[in-house]
Amino acid sequence: MATVTSPDFQHADLTDAILGAYFAVYNALGTGYLEAVYRRAMAMELRARGMPLALEVPFPVHYRGECVGQYRADIVVARTVIVECKAADQLSKAHDAQLLNYLKASALPVGLVLNFGPRTGIRRIHTGPRPRP
Repeated sequence: MATVTSPDFQHADLTDAILGAYFAVYNALGTGYLEAVYRRAMAMELRARGMPLALEVPFPVHYRGECVGQYRADIVVARTVIVECKAADQLSKAHDAQLLNYLKASALPVGLVLNFGPRTGIRRIHTGPRPRP
């Protein structure tokens, strides 16, 4: 699988470390469990690697200045990266759109969608401009 991060990406060191945890969990558990199992396993692995995190973090969604709902991020690492765990056959553009909306609602800069389905998949989305070298 191709590398999805590079030094040009915001918070590349952090997202690379999260991807290391993803591959450890995927290799240990394989496919076939519910997303909640992978979310808990990712939290355990991230904590074991010394990364601060919060699970199911609520973020309000606003429309015309009013709260119209709330969503819960699966995992927020270091108050910087949203990690969404999926157990789908494969990732789709809908997963990308979901993560982008989560980033807008949370005002966090970077998000990862990690698929634990039969076809591994990683999507990395960031808001704002790329840092200049």
